[in-house]
Amino acid sequence: MFSDFISIIFPKLCSACGRAMHKGEECICSYCSYHLPKTGFHLDDDNQLSRMFWGRTTLNSVAAFYYFNKSTKVQKLIHQLKYKGKKEIGIKTGELYGNELKASDLFKNIDIIIPVPLHFSKEKKRGYNQSRLFAEGIAKSLNKEVDFKMLFRNRPSETQTRKSRYSRWENVSEIFSLADDYLKLKGFHILLVDDVITTGATIEACANALFKIPEIKLSVAAMAYAYT
Repeated sequence: MFSDFISIIFPKLCSACGRAMHKGEECICSYCSYHLPKTGFHLDDDNQLSRMFWGRTTLNSVAAFYYFNKSTKVQKLIHQLKYKGKKEIGIKTGELYGNELKASDLFKNIDIIIPVPLHFSKEKKRGYNQSRLFAEGIAKSLNKEVDFKMLFRNRPSETQTRKSRYSRWENVSEIFSLADDYLKLKGFHILLVDDVITTGATIEACANALFKIPEIKLSVAAMAYAYT
């Protein structure tokens, strides 16, 4: 009863639309959860995002939960996750997307989940890696483990926001490396998880590092795809 009273005085707000949430809702209200622009890419092997990587790297399946565009609820959601300390957004959206991936034949045989890493200096400053939180939510729904030590950044990269496609690639092309025990993942189907995919430069650079592991299959899942 006391918690109900507190929720009246200090209502929990939806991270997407800012409205007060009803009892039982977490992070995102039911309306936004239903109406946010989902891509459906996890059900289509030949989707717009997977075609981005043709001729660049060999990926088994590629999908993203939401479409991302400026001045939208999805942008607000991700901004709060990355810059406002709302870590629960990453976990919750990961769980929601994991439940959808579970129903897809394209993502049924995942062995391990690896988040795109931040450089340790940036993660220390922010306090967390938003891609790892999203990965942990997916892992909870898929009942898989997250390996956040296998892939790491050698050096911090500059912000990608205002860079051209080629500049983004130059910025991240050789900054990812593998842990010394990478052979333990030989033959695994790895799910690489990111927050937002724009040009695909970061995913391509991660893939180049991960393909040093023999006989792997590599799939990708992101929280959002920033289409143009």
